[in-house]
Amino acid sequence: MNYSIKKDIMVLGFSRVTRSIAAGMINVAFPYYILTNLHYGAFVIGLIYVSATVATAILGFLSGITTDVWGKRGTLLIVSALLPLSAVMVYLSTSLWMIIPAAMLGGYSASGSLAGGGIGGAVQPIQSAVLANLAPSEKRTSYFSFFTFLSGVTAAVGALLTKLFDVRDIFMVSAIISAVGVPGLWYLHVSEARGKIGKLKTKSTIGKFTLTGMLNGLSQGLIVPFLIPFFVLVYHVPKSLMSEYAFASGVLGSVAILGAPMLEKYFGFVKSIVFTRGLGTLLFVIFPILRSLPVAAFIYIIGPALRVMALPIQQSELTKRVDNDEMGRALGINQVARLAASSTGTGLSGYLMETALFEMPFFIYGVIMAANLYLYIKFFGTRKAEVDEDLEEEADVK
Repeated sequence: MNYSIKKDIMVLGFSRVTRSIAAGMINVAFPYYILTNLHYGAFVIGLIYVSATVATAILGFLSGITTDVWGKRGTLLIVSALLPLSAVMVYLSTSLWMIIPAAMLGGYSASGSLAGGGIGGAVQPIQSAVLANLAPSEKRTSYFSFFTFLSGVTAAVGALLTKLFDVRDIFMVSAIISAVGVPGLWYLHVSEARGKIGKLKTKSTIGKFTLTGMLNGLSQGLIVPFLIPFFVLVYHVPKSLMSEYAFASGVLGSVAILGAPMLEKYFGFVKSIVFTRGLGTLLFVIFPILRSLPVAAFIYIIGPALRVMALPIQQSELTKRVDNDEMGRALGINQVARLAASSTGTGLSGYLMETALFEMPFFIYGVIMAANLYLYIKFFGTRKAEVDEDLEEEADVK
């Protein structure tokens, strides 16, 4: 790998680090700001998360298109600037009429763990496309793993930093931190392969990843945005202690992600997904049943690590199976499906928790995840079947 590519990867990594620190701070501060400072309930925060999730899905889809048609660098630069802008908007106003648009621009959907990039998600398809373009094909899983590790551990640091600031001031601090990494993106050197709208040669593969992504998003939307509110409403955990839980969860998730290349080597794509997410599903199903703060904190800390451990493998597998000039759209379509479904789950959970049915979202989550894991086995359990389908599609296109 030459010096220029290494420098570009460092620039991309620095941007991701600054965004992740800010995301970790917002991830903890935002529910406290809505629930304790502004005194709204779980249903209101659920509606905000739904709005932000839908907006992130739309922005992610549009940015996926512009990534392929207009270019990766310019799209990445513009979308990256939305997170610091949104944080400034929240800092400047206590009105929901300002906070909701800010949450939509910044992607405050909490639809993923700290390691998985739950804040500012519209930029994720572009970042993945750029990283896939820069990294050698045979090392993509390792690069995705390391970048996700960076996201998680720095987001965990951000979560811990919330102990040092007042809830409202956190948004200005996060705006400054996330803005630092934006200007350098202008100097990235990436291949700008332009595609043509409507001509997807690997639509079968994209469709399979989209369907599994949709179910994964639905399951995430049911519980992930409400894990911190659950501790606030059920256990009345103060922000200082919650920031420590979030830090521990983020660090563990980040370290676990570093094992993705080895996991892929020994178990492969499908078995890695089924094992890690299956075990995580079992833990989250019992999470609301055992009303013990130590047990709940333990599951909160290790559960997200199991959810995201195989994420780099999934990302790498998708980028390997689609054409380079379709990558932005493939990642954008996948995110639209995931976040649109996530918004449905978030809206439902907001209503259920507002009516004190705290256990139901976790039980529904278990059923959906079981169906999702079944589809991974059905769609990707045999490599030959998928290769044959893509060959048939390419023949049809020709």
